[in-house]
Amino acid sequence: MSTRSGLLTIGEVAHRSGVAQTALRFYEQRGLISTTRTTGNQRRYQRHVLRRLAFIRSAQRVGLSLEQITEALATLPADHAPTKADWARLSRRWRDELDARIDGLQRLRDHLTDCIGCGCLSLRSCALQNPDDRWAERGPGAPLLRPAADSRQT
Repeated sequence: MSTRSGLLTIGEVAHRSGVAQTALRFYEQRGLISTTRTTGNQRRYQRHVLRRLAFIRSAQRVGLSLEQITEALATLPADHAPTKADWARLSRRWRDELDARIDGLQRLRDHLTDCIGCGCLSLRSCALQNPDDRWAERGPGAPLLRPAADSRQT
């Protein structure tokens, strides 16, 4: 039950949001959410923090980093519950990045049975895809599975 002031305890927020209390403390430390303190130094949350937590969890589900989420929430007042319009505006900013991730995942899927994307871990098994190890100068990893701008073939 919420306190008489209408503020929520950390346990109530954790229960209602599905976010662990340790994560709530971490988010507070990072400035993603804010709290007030009682005279006994207990955390109390305004109800709008539930909407901010839903925003954070949704953004994490689409693969955004905590830094990107922090930047997005910084564009909103701290006491503001993100609205549908806020989500639409902010998600438009992430569309290109998400499209690039989707493209990379599709290429990974399409090449998964052919090879490892040619990093190349074995010239013996990948000599046809990467003769003379010509992609080595592009650095470690799988350059054929990186976004198109990084994987131009020579």
